[in-house]
Amino acid sequence: MNTKVPFKVFSGTSSRYLAEKICKYLDCDLGQMNIEHFADGEFSVSYEESIRGSHVFLIQSTFPHSDNLMELLLMIDAAKRASAKSIIAVIPYFGWARQDRKDKPRVAIGAKLVADLLGKAGINRLITMDLHADQIQGFFDVPVDHLYGSRIFMEEIKSWKLPNPVIATPDVGGTKRANAYAKHLNIPMVICYKLRKKANEVSEMKIIGDVTGMDIILVDDIVDTAGTITTAADLMIKEGANSVRAIASHAVMSDPASTLVGHSALTEIIFTDTIPYSKKCEKVKIISVAELFATAIRRVCNNESISSLYLI
Repeated sequence: MNTKVPFKVFSGTSSRYLAEKICKYLDCDLGQMNIEHFADGEFSVSYEESIRGSHVFLIQSTFPHSDNLMELLLMIDAAKRASAKSIIAVIPYFGWARQDRKDKPRVAIGAKLVADLLGKAGINRLITMDLHADQIQGFFDVPVDHLYGSRIFMEEIKSWKLPNPVIATPDVGGTKRANAYAKHLNIPMVICYKLRKKANEVSEMKIIGDVTGMDIILVDDIVDTAGTITTAADLMIKEGANSVRAIASHAVMSDPASTLVGHSALTEIIFTDTIPYSKKCEKVKIISVAELFATAIRRVCNNESISSLYLI
């Protein structure tokens, strides 16, 4: 009798491009699923193969629009009702993560709400990458495997062979992340301090540290409108930096972000493919996280540790 529990991988509509790459590394077929859309915008989910007794991995990032989240919730519910042994949500980009606290009165904590929705729908585990705030893991009552893009970004940084590298953060909130890179590479770090009058709009920015003659590497997790990161790059060149490059995990890149990046002082900006990027910008480069997620999935199936996947 074969007691090994089988696993199956399925994908939502918007993350199929990544799921197919993950399945290639896993040497398995992407599971068959039907998502039927109705005239009023409602949709339904059904599995076209048996998943009874299987570990089911559901790959879907929850970037805008919100249909991606609703689709994932229906996938989870359908898997639960189809007697899956366990349901693992693989969310490369966890949306609503910037709403992780009450920063003013009478606001929602969106990240906690999404965590509750996923838990109530029926997930047994979450695999995600580079959450906006690490403490979001505590919003879940199930195990969370939090992967870091640093494992693949580090190879990219080393390939640049910069003469005077300095790690920089475009805002104070990313200091911990930038400091981890600086320590691992044993290079200095500078900080950009920004003030906002309203969301997505920087009113003032200052640099804490000396960037004269340096090759700057800006580190961030999300680039949305690109206002902060391009302002930081332009300011650093103005302050005497030799060059400015950037790495960021999630390419939200809302318009006119690509235009801003193209016209900025950035030499290039590197993203992962947790979110599909279809715009045209010569300064944008995309590297894949498919192998990283495939390794995590394989180790979860085999009850193996994934701590070795954490570089910093």
